[in-house]
Amino acid sequence: MRELLGIMKRLRAADGCPWDRQQTFASIAPYTIEEAYEVADAIERGDVAHLKEELGDLLFQVVFHAQIAGEAGAFDFEAVASAICDKLVRRHPHVFAAAATGEGGPITAAEQSVVWEESKARERHPVSGSALSGVPQALPALMRAYKLSKRAARVGFDFEHASQTADKVAEELAEVREAAAAELRGAAPSREIFEEIGDLLFAAANLARKLEVDAEAALRAANAKFERRFRAMEALAQERGERFASLDLAAQEQLWLEVKRAE
Repeated sequence: MRELLGIMKRLRAADGCPWDRQQTFASIAPYTIEEAYEVADAIERGDVAHLKEELGDLLFQVVFHAQIAGEAGAFDFEAVASAICDKLVRRHPHVFAAAATGEGGPITAAEQSVVWEESKARERHPVSGSALSGVPQALPALMRAYKLSKRAARVGFDFEHASQTADKVAEELAEVREAAAAELRGAAPSREIFEEIGDLLFAAANLARKLEVDAEAALRAANAKFERRFRAMEALAQERGERFASLDLAAQEQLWLEVKRAE
């Protein structure tokens, strides 16, 4: 760790790397996000060797931000590490406080999740403020929808049953259909369709939360499934001496069904 910090400091020195020296928090933020996604990708693929490399790349991003902050006199890497240590101890009283006092005992993962969220809520707004405070704007939209609806549910703004949430999805879909039909009649409510599609996606994310499904992970899995099946269709068409793009929709759908049945 000391070696990594030393390398980062050297790269940012007056006679260091010109590219590294000109970077700011804002300029490297996209790289930080990209590296986090590459970590997630390695995990999904079960590529442990690649995971080690990607975790190193992500750690470098943390060190990079800390170095820039240190140069500005704001904080350094030691402060970052100290802050997360304090937070982890504070948010796990059943582990650290129990060990120190001998009181309390093991709790379930579900109970710990409640403790963690309550601790986060106190830190966000100890006296007053919105229950939605602190949900980062930069999150992927689907993930942010999930978190916003989860926060709202914590203060009682939620459907009682998942079936009611599913009904809301159906209602939003009907509104999309209505807006689309109006556009076909020449009313051209393009902005309305845009908003209705957004409402439909938000409702779907809320339904996923209600069913305890990670909406972002579910959509990534659906993307991967679609890509796998589509590539298989292309390969199957090629095996038969056909060009997939030249086939009509009925023939393409037949290939889709064949690929789907083969899985």
